[in-house]
Amino acid sequence: MAALTKLLLLVWCGAANAFNLPSVVARPDLARRGASTITMRHKDYALRVTRANAGRMRLCVIRSNNHIYAQVVDDSKGHILASASTTEKGEKLEYGGNCASAVGVGKRVAERALEKGIEQVWFDRNGRKYHGRIAALADAAREAGLSF
Repeated sequence: MAALTKLLLLVWCGAANAFNLPSVVARPDLARRGASTITMRHKDYALRVTRANAGRMRLCVIRSNNHIYAQVVDDSKGHILASASTTEKGEKLEYGGNCASAVGVGKRVAERALEKGIEQVWFDRNGRKYHGRIAALADAAREAGLSF
């Protein structure tokens, strides 16, 4: 039985070499991937941290079909400094997926950021086009006093 197992193992190793199949032994990076390298989740991570260290926080906008959310984020510390959305308590809009609600969110997030002493931000549209609700939120935040 042991001889048969050794024979099957030798055949498998030969087949793996014949077909150039990668093995875990040949690729030590697979065994220690988590501890050996840092995986960058976003390509612009260094740029975001550099801008945060220079004093410009990030105004991040998230849009879904029915709602819109905005946050002012300090990327050097990973803290959310101010936020507003159409899902907040006390918000009396019938529908949060239109430009009128985006204008209200833009004004509220700008007011909350100015209360914390944040005047300059850079606008992160999260890969969306600068159009419609995204543009309405940005224009309302600019009118309320944020500069970007």
